[in-house]
Amino acid sequence: MKAQIRILLMLLMPLAGCAVGPDYVRQDPASPSNWSDTAGTRIAQQDISHWWLRLNDPLLNELIASALHNSPDMRSARAKLLESRSRLDLSDANLMPRLNGALGTNRSKAGSASPANQFNAGFDASWEIDLFGGLRRASEAAEADAGATLANLYHTQVTLAAEVALNYVQLRSLQQRLAIARDNLAAQRETLRITEWRTQAGLVTSMEVEQANSNLQQTLAGIPTLATNLGKAENRLAVLLGQVPTTLHEKLSTPAALPPLPDEIALSIPADTLRQRPDVQAAERRVAAETARIGQESAARYPSFSLSGSLGWKALTVGALGDSANLTRSLSASLAQTIFDGGRLSSRIEAQNAVQQQALIAYEQSVLLALEEMENALTSYANSHERRAALQRASISARNAALMARQRYEGGLIDFQSVLDTDRTLLSSQDSLASAELEERTALIGLYKAMGGGWNEEAALPVAQTNQGSQP
Repeated sequence: MKAQIRILLMLLMPLAGCAVGPDYVRQDPASPSNWSDTAGTRIAQQDISHWWLRLNDPLLNELIASALHNSPDMRSARAKLLESRSRLDLSDANLMPRLNGALGTNRSKAGSASPANQFNAGFDASWEIDLFGGLRRASEAAEADAGATLANLYHTQVTLAAEVALNYVQLRSLQQRLAIARDNLAAQRETLRITEWRTQAGLVTSMEVEQANSNLQQTLAGIPTLATNLGKAENRLAVLLGQVPTTLHEKLSTPAALPPLPDEIALSIPADTLRQRPDVQAAERRVAAETARIGQESAARYPSFSLSGSLGWKALTVGALGDSANLTRSLSASLAQTIFDGGRLSSRIEAQNAVQQQALIAYEQSVLLALEEMENALTSYANSHERRAALQRASISARNAALMARQRYEGGLIDFQSVLDTDRTLLSSQDSLASAELEERTALIGLYKAMGGGWNEEAALPVAQTNQGSQP
């Protein structure tokens, strides 16, 4: 029997080096040589893994660092990575032999004979030799799945960092807009008092008092909406950081200016941007995984070969278990081949080919969407810069016009309607300017997100701690 198994192994082992199915070859996606809309943008080649540091806001840096460590999204992504790596270890383990040990005893009695003890100890082993690479293809697929999961973790970092930054600048903008509304409210109260004095002096009618009060009340009515949105932004930030809403109130309640814009942005060529984006990386790894599974399914068409054996002892006493006379051993080999299955294997292979094609199309689409997002982000940033500059000039003119209108009204040179019109224009222009400043920073954050900035390998390191129950 041993000689027969040895001969069979010699015949089959040369086949063990092959793996059926297509080999995956990574291809760089087609992309333009440069971006179409970079006019007026100062560009610098810099690392964008921590792009928010360029906004020079220590509190923003602290919030993003906390979110990347404690966010439920990040903890979930790390747990998924741990799962995929464990499945990869399982796929690799399937390539290895399996060895089991056993130790047992039984006591039996037949008829009038005295009871007898029997002790047994031994090992048994089994091994499926991966002749046509089905198990290796499964391992390749698991490795690609783990790569896609890691890329998804990086994509979570990119999205989370951008979302924290967006909510932070929105919060600062709302604080700024509240301050503008309250400043205008104070000015309108002063205008109302002046109008009341002029009415008492018989210089104007009570209609102008009502107009001034109406203007004031309209401004006052807008403040609660701004305050509500401010509270929502604050609570949203807390949740992004994995904290209970309102816990960041003390830290964020003091108004502060919007983070300053950097003089230059870090911009890479399209091909490098696609390689940087983790969502594109994840889509590419899914194509690799589904390609490997074609080979995994194809291997089922070919014979499978397995070896099994056992080594053990059976004795009436424990002390006799080691005696060679009580040794038992066996060795067997089996070769199995599907002869007829009604087309099941062919259907599974065809289905997997279709799944691989879907993954390939999804990858191609992810590339196109990434290029579209980047082009849109560049256009948005350039146009937001121009819009903010124009509104800044308009705000200065509106402030001067409102000041001159109030002075001329007090001197009796113009009617009150001109004062109301200039006050409304001033509030509108200042609020629009604050919104434009927010839009400019939002566009910059969107630009760095579109470039795939914000991920780094350090955030994948705490996987072991997550598994050990570091979550609250």
